[in-house]
Amino acid sequence: MSELEQPRENVQAHLKEVQDLLRRQSLVESLVHRQEMPRHDLVEDLVHRQHVAELSHKLDELHPADIAYILEALPVDERLFVWDLVKAERDGDILLEVSDAVRESLIETMAHDELKAAAEQLDADELADLAPDLPDAVMEDVYLSLDVEERAQLRAAMSYPEGTVGALMDFDMVTVREDVRLEVVLRYLRRFAELPDHTDKLYVTDRNDAVRGVLSLGRMLVCDPEALVSDIMDDDPLMLRPDDKAEDAATAFERYDLVSAPVVSSDDRLIGRVTVAAVVDHIREESEAELLNQVGLREEEDIFAPVLDSVRNRWAWLAVNLVTAFIASRVIGVFEGAIEKLVALAALMPIVAGIGGNSGNQTITMIVRAMAVGQIGHESGKRLLKKEVGVALINGLVWGGLLGVMAWWLYDNAELGVVMTLATTLNLLLAASMGVIIPTAMQRLGRDPALGASVMITACTDSGGFFIFLGLASLFLL
Repeated sequence: MSELEQPRENVQAHLKEVQDLLRRQSLVESLVHRQEMPRHDLVEDLVHRQHVAELSHKLDELHPADIAYILEALPVDERLFVWDLVKAERDGDILLEVSDAVRESLIETMAHDELKAAAEQLDADELADLAPDLPDAVMEDVYLSLDVEERAQLRAAMSYPEGTVGALMDFDMVTVREDVRLEVVLRYLRRFAELPDHTDKLYVTDRNDAVRGVLSLGRMLVCDPEALVSDIMDDDPLMLRPDDKAEDAATAFERYDLVSAPVVSSDDRLIGRVTVAAVVDHIREESEAELLNQVGLREEEDIFAPVLDSVRNRWAWLAVNLVTAFIASRVIGVFEGAIEKLVALAALMPIVAGIGGNSGNQTITMIVRAMAVGQIGHESGKRLLKKEVGVALINGLVWGGLLGVMAWWLYDNAELGVVMTLATTLNLLLAASMGVIIPTAMQRLGRDPALGASVMITACTDSGGFFIFLGLASLFLL
């Protein structure tokens, strides 16, 4: 088993253990409940306490992210039971890890004081992530409990919109001056109980908090302790602005193998940092959102959510799909006479539509992915369209020709084979064109290029494929 597979295998093993404990608890308590014995209530209570203690001990051993995974995988009643067994001091960390949909269901069950206690355990940047889901009264109480510096940090973190560097940054970092010796820096670091997570460098600032450079921990440890910070620091580090796009930051982290990077204001004053952990979380969230958008889901959905909640999340694009399916059926209806005269058309037309839909989804996936990593600008549209049309033309002639030969062989009709080849080629050209045009148009309108992409491309290739194939058949065969 690879090292990448081990964490997933481990968390699934933990989930199975919790599910087994819940199942055993339900079974044993059900049997005890049905038994008639002296001091029945006491025995039942003792059995219940034993199972609760065993499950609580198991949860205490798990990382907050693993508990979040388990909560997301449990039905609502079991989820809430397990959630009640989690220690209060871990509530905040777990709420940050669970999906938005599950977080809402957990917060709804928590009292005001519980939410306040959970929120007060978090740093300002973490609290800013959780704030949109918390009741206003809770946020007001938490805000009043913060000191002046923490309030300023919270206001700063909440002032930046989603998708910017400011929304990813945290304020937990270590700064030093450039005119001190490494020995002094080392003595200073030993005063910390522990360094902030993902600390690979120290930030060198002046008295006005302007960034002068960064000092790598690795380089500091191997250099002469008598050397000055200014002698070994990197005086030209990569610095991010809080209003930079998070995607650009992610690209920089990937390109330059960064662990952390400073976030500075317009006058180069240090205001925070971005770590690789925040970048990875952002990439994962964006990937999940893109997958949901492609199939027309408005938001991430709790798989155990109530029926009506799931219906509301899915109905919009299903309505669009219904309209496009009706249009496709009307296209077929126009050619009912042709289908009655040549029944082979009914058997072959799904092939034309299907191969077009598959090709269109390939194109649109490539385009959306290239947009996500910043490889496509507004000026690239025509060049991409020309390239994808070329690919579709070759594929259409090759695979359309193969389908044409098969249609000729099956139905002993050479003209039908020619129609099959032409229809497949034209539908692939349509699919390639729409695969470029749809995400490009969405991007220029300021919308997510992946939004409903799968639904729209399928609608185009189905209706277009039926019309092209049946139209050519009517023209050349009948």
